[in-house]
Amino acid sequence: MATRLNPYLSFTDDARQAMEFYREVFGGTLTLNTFGESGAPDESIKDNIMHAMLETTSGFILMASDTPPGMAHNPGSAISISLSGDDDEELRGYWAKLSEGGRIDVPLEKQMWGAEFGMCADRFGIVWMVNIG
Repeated sequence: MATRLNPYLSFTDDARQAMEFYREVFGGTLTLNTFGESGAPDESIKDNIMHAMLETTSGFILMASDTPPGMAHNPGSAISISLSGDDDEELRGYWAKLSEGGRIDVPLEKQMWGAEFGMCADRFGIVWMVNIG
């Protein structure tokens, strides 16, 4: 297998909702494993997500988990996830779904480098950049 780089997102207690949202945006197969299924003794986190993985037909892989008690939560504000390509319809579709209910920082519009670009934070606070070349 080739080496891959894929984002792993950290949430407090809404990884399930976020990953189900991303499945609606990108399609694909979502696998969810809870702390309870893994034998965690803490009843308060038994339904929280220990590991989630979304694999899409486009080859995207997105992973996530909820942060268990006692661990520091490091939200994704220090990084952005970038989607780019020349499939206008596909990328506009992702943009529309990701920005709905979130915050648009840069509207999706033509930029000085010639491409259309936009940046938004989705409803879970994850920052996305879309560049249509």
